[in-house]
This record gives sequence, C-alpha cells and structure tokens, in this order.
Amino acid sequence: MKNITKILTILFISALGVFVSNAQGVEEADSKDNSYSLLIPKPSILIDSVFKRSAMMNFRNQRIGVKESDLKSFRREWTKNFGLVADTRYGTFDNFLTNNTEINSSSSSSYSKQLNYTVGLFLKIPVFDIVNRKNKIKLARLEVEEAKSMAEFQKEEIRKAVIIMYQDLILKQKLLQIRSRRLGDGKVNMQMIEKEFRNGVVPLSEYVRIVGMTENMEADYETAMSEFITAKQLLEDMAGFTFDLTRTN
Repeated sequence: MKNITKILTILFISALGVFVSNAQGVEEADSKDNSYSLLIPKPSILIDSVFKRSAMMNFRNQRIGVKESDLKSFRREWTKNFGLVADTRYGTFDNFLTNNTEINSSSSSSYSKQLNYTVGLFLKIPVFDIVNRKNKIKLARLEVEEAKSMAEFQKEEIRKAVIIMYQDLILKQKLLQIRSRRLGDGKVNMQMIEKEFRNGVVPLSEYVRIVGMTENMEADYETAMSEFITAKQLLEDMAGFTFDLTRTN
C-alpha cells in the first residue's frame, strides 16, 4: 500500500512539474502581451464615425430628402392648371375674297400655300385642388418633420449604444489587467510553493490547494481576455477602424 502511495505521489509531482513549466512559459508570453495597452479614441470620435457608417442613419437622411422633395412638389402643383398652348399648321388654304361697292359687288377665291400658327394661354381653376391644397402641403410638412424626428431619434440611439460599448470596453480592459496581474502573482507564488513542496516544507494538501487557485486564476484571465476581445471587435466594427496599441511603462 505504501509503495502504491509513493508511486502516485511521484506521478502527481511529475505532472505538477510539467504544469509549472508550462505556466512559466505562459507567464513570459503574458508579460510581453501585457506591456501594451489599448488606445481607445474618445467617444465623440467614435460617435461621428458611426454616424457616417450607419446604414440606418443614411436611410433616415434619405427619407428626409424624399419628404422635402414631396413638399416642394405639392407647393408647385398649382402650376399644372396654368399653361401655354401653341398650334402650327402648314398647307394649301382656300382664300375667299368679297368686294362690295355702290355699283356692283364681286367675289374671288384663290389657293395658296401658307403657314398658320396660333399661341394662347390657359388657366384652369379646379375647386377641389384649391380646397385640398392647404391640407396636402400641411401633411407633407408634417411628414418632413416626422422624418427629421426619426433621424434625431436614430442619432440618440447610436450615441447611447456607442457610449455603453465604450464604457464596457474600458471596464473589460481594466478587468483584464487586474486578472493578468493576479495571474502573474499566482504563478510566482506557485513557483515558490513548488520549491517548498519539493523540499518537504509544504504538505500535499496545501500544494493541491494552491494549484487549484492558480488554475482558477488562469481560467478567469482567459475569460476576461475573451470578453475584452469581443467588446473591442464589436466597437471597432461599428466605428469602422481598429484601435492602436500603446506601450505601457
């Protein structure tokens, strides 16, 4: 029974040795990565960029243009009742001439080719159009105001979304830095415990507990890293550009 316990203990120590060596490699990589911090632009810059790229914002602005064009059309609609008429005819015409005097009267006719034309103006006064014109213009004006209000509402929604995502990204970055420091401290502590365990100073139960704590710290760090990358990519996708990294001292 004692031999079996010895064998299991040796195997467990060997496995932990592999874990510690891997953790040291990860720690070196993390120390390099953590020497950089994400440089996030100001919210106003992000908001302006999102305004320009937003398909919904472009749609709202186009709707304003459509409604303003409709309003202009309704205001000019009266011109359809006023117009110019012209008619031109060319051909052979029969000209009949009568000459009356005190002594006698005579008449003659002749044929000639000539160009005849007429020009005139017309004005129609449809009662329904006159009565309904005011209502149509009022409705068109209200539709323009409605389109502008929807555009402002869309701006407010975009502004709120960008601010929330901006603050969330900052929080995710801070949490990542905190968990990175905790993981680094945990790995240093793990190395000390490993040496003391090999020297017989730390019991097996305490060693296992420290190993479990270090693994939990590493899992928390990976979770924070994943959440940070997701928040970063979402905000970058909305803004249309990537954020730079700056070296931290």
